[in-house]
Amino acid sequence: MIPFNKPYCSGREQSYIQEVCQSTTMSGNGQFTKLCHGFFEKRYGFRKCLLTTSGTDALEMCAMLCELKPGDEVIVPSYTFVSSAIAFLREGAFIRFADSGKDNPNITVEAIEPLINEKTRVIVVVHYAGVACDMDAIMALAEKHHLLVVEDAAHSIDSFYHERPLGGIGHLAAFSFHETKNINCGEGGMLVVNDERFVRRSEIIWEKGTNRAEFYRGMVNKYGWCDIGSSFLPSEFNAAFLWAQLEQLDDIQGQRRHIWERYDQALRGHLPEGYCLPELPDYATNNYHMYYILCPSLKARTELMNYLKNNGVQTTFHYLPLHSSKYYEDKHDGRQLSNCDRYADTLVRLPLYYELKDEEIDKIVKLILRKLSHRS
Repeated sequence: MIPFNKPYCSGREQSYIQEVCQSTTMSGNGQFTKLCHGFFEKRYGFRKCLLTTSGTDALEMCAMLCELKPGDEVIVPSYTFVSSAIAFLREGAFIRFADSGKDNPNITVEAIEPLINEKTRVIVVVHYAGVACDMDAIMALAEKHHLLVVEDAAHSIDSFYHERPLGGIGHLAAFSFHETKNINCGEGGMLVVNDERFVRRSEIIWEKGTNRAEFYRGMVNKYGWCDIGSSFLPSEFNAAFLWAQLEQLDDIQGQRRHIWERYDQALRGHLPEGYCLPELPDYATNNYHMYYILCPSLKARTELMNYLKNNGVQTTFHYLPLHSSKYYEDKHDGRQLSNCDRYADTLVRLPLYYELKDEEIDKIVKLILRKLSHRS
C-alpha cells in the first residue's frame, strides 16, 4: 500500500533530541525553541513567534487575544478543520460560516462581506493547500469595518501572497506542524503576532498567565500571575525535532515541488470532462502542500478512491462542512453554502510526502487515468 502520508525525518532529529536529554532545560522556551522562533522571525519578518503544542493551541491563543465577548460574531470558512471555528466558539463567539469561492476552496470577499454586521469582530481566513486568499481585498474590508483578521496558516509554511509570506499579513496567525504538514514535529504549532498591540499579552497567555518570559529575559526581578493563559508552549523535545526539519526546509520544499509537478505534468490535460486540478490565482505561490483532483460528483469520487485503494493506493478527502455538522447545524442560520458542499463531496487528495518515489507517482497516475478512461 502506498500511504497517503509518511512523516519525514531529516536525519538530525535524534541527535538534537539527545542534546536536550543532556541539557538542563527540557520543559520549553530553551535553546531550540529560540532557534525556531528566530528562524521564522528572520526568514519571513514575522513580528513575534511563539511555538505551541499544536495548531489548535495557536488558534486558541488567537481567540483569547481577540478578547471576544458573548454575542460577538466571528466569520469562519465552513470548508476547514474544526479547530478554525472551535477556538473562537470557546471564547463565547457566534460563528458565521462563509462559503468557498468557485475557483478554489478559499473564502472570498464576496462571501465575507454580506455576513458583516455590528456584532462582527473577527474574520478568520484559511489558506487551503497553502494557496493564499486574496489578502489585500480581505484586509481592506477588515479595515473598513474595524475588524481583526486571523490567518489560519496551518497548510501555509513558505507560501506567499504576492511577495508577502502567509501568516505575516493578518493581525494574528496560526501554523501547524502536525505530521501531515510540510514541516512537522509530530504534533506542534506556532502563533504569529503581527500587531504590536498583542505582543506582550501573547507571551503572558503562552506562559500560563504569568510574565515569566520577561523574568527569563531579565526585564523583571520576579514573575507572577498577570492574566488568563494556559500551558501552550511545547517541550524542548518538540522544538529540537522541529529545528532539524527547519534546517532542511529548502530541501524538503524542493522534493515536494518535484512530486507536485510530476503529478501535474502527467495529469493536466489528460482527465475527462468534469474532473479538475488545482488552480492558483496570480497573486498566490505554491508551497506544494497537497495535490488534489476535483471529481464531478460524490459517486465519481467514491469510485475513484475505492479503485485506488483496491490497487494499493491510499487517498483521503476533507473537509466535512462545518455549517452542516452534527454539532452546529441547528445553530447555523440556514444559508446554503453550495461551493463548500461541492468541495466536500468531490475533492480527493493524492499521496504527497518527501519519500514518495517517481515510480510510485507514475503508478498512481496510471491507475487514475485507467480508471477515469473506463468511466468516461
